[in-house]
Amino acid sequence: MLLGAALRPAGAQAAAATAAAGPPPIDAPAAVLIEPATGDIVYQRRANQRRPIASTTKLMTALVALKRLSLDDVLAQVPYAAAGAESLVGLRTGERMSVRDYLRGLLLASGNDAAETLAVRTGGSRAAFVKLMNAQAAALGLRNTHFETPVGLDTPGNYSTPADLAKLALVLRTYAFFRETTDRPDATLRVRGGRTIRVVNRNTLVQRIPFVNGVKTGHTNQAGYCLVGSATRDGVTVVSVVLGTGSEEARDRNSLRLLRYGLQRYHVIPAVKAGTPLASADVRYRDGQTLELVASRTVSRTVRRGQRLFTKVVGAPKAVEGPLAKGARLGTILVRQRGRTVDRVALVAARAVPAATATERLSDYGRRPGTLLLLGAFLGGSLLLVLLRRRSHRGEHGGAEAEIA
Repeated sequence: MLLGAALRPAGAQAAAATAAAGPPPIDAPAAVLIEPATGDIVYQRRANQRRPIASTTKLMTALVALKRLSLDDVLAQVPYAAAGAESLVGLRTGERMSVRDYLRGLLLASGNDAAETLAVRTGGSRAAFVKLMNAQAAALGLRNTHFETPVGLDTPGNYSTPADLAKLALVLRTYAFFRETTDRPDATLRVRGGRTIRVVNRNTLVQRIPFVNGVKTGHTNQAGYCLVGSATRDGVTVVSVVLGTGSEEARDRNSLRLLRYGLQRYHVIPAVKAGTPLASADVRYRDGQTLELVASRTVSRTVRRGQRLFTKVVGAPKAVEGPLAKGARLGTILVRQRGRTVDRVALVAARAVPAATATERLSDYGRRPGTLLLLGAFLGGSLLLVLLRRRSHRGEHGGAEAEIA
């Protein structure tokens, strides 16, 4: 008997949940907030407006380097003539350090000297590396993004949007090293030869707010104060971008409001739990026995509060016959979210079913109404045949005696 053939809600908490309050007051010139598991754009203000992006440019510098270099590669620092106010790791020309530490200096301290070395050593020249950056942007579908520098200083033609930067951050967050690095308050870089350099994360929200775990700051006169942010709490992750604010305080305030708003609006609920019976099947040759069909694994999904997940069982048999191993697949559970199938889970046997014995098969046949009718018909036919044969035999014997007399 099928228990889950129709769509049904998963997660009692979701049914009782209420939607979060409206969006917070945001005064950043351009901003976006994305919940990546659902793909929701939770908040946006001029999300596709092209703007200077300062050192958030270095996100693409990091991505190209991650794709083309090994973290264990060792690079020599190239000459870099920095202006007085630039952010630097503090490497001297010719000093050697691993790509791992160059990226930490790039992402935490926003080191322009680190960006220059990664660009030249990866692409052969700054210009060649910028071409790689733009090729990568095109491959990711960042249609409103263009680079003229791997560093992020104000340069005509170097721009992006909140929406594009959020997409770029999501790609980078698929790298465990990137997630770990941008969630660090500081790091110690090891220069070959014994010198160490301590760098501090310029994203002070990471240091102050436990659930904030990234991503990258930026600031120039033209771009204002910028921050690509991320936060994770109770399994929910959101990514924000704030561009063009007038101060670090405004940058952080707007970012934190967006991140908190996103985390409040979503939660993770189970769609199906491993071992939960969702259907059953009769066991042939064993009168009254049924086999539970259960979910093979647990599936949880991020959903907006007040929304639901649904499950639907397809392909489950009404009856099964042994031998059948525990865990044998006997159907599929469809997990549905917002009218789309978002996962498929095997529906499996909860226990093993041994092959039926000859006695069980005979007993089963004997219990069937059709079997009794057939047996009755067989016996009746057999009796009739015996009577006919006896009558025929008697007739033949009686005729012979008449002729002799």
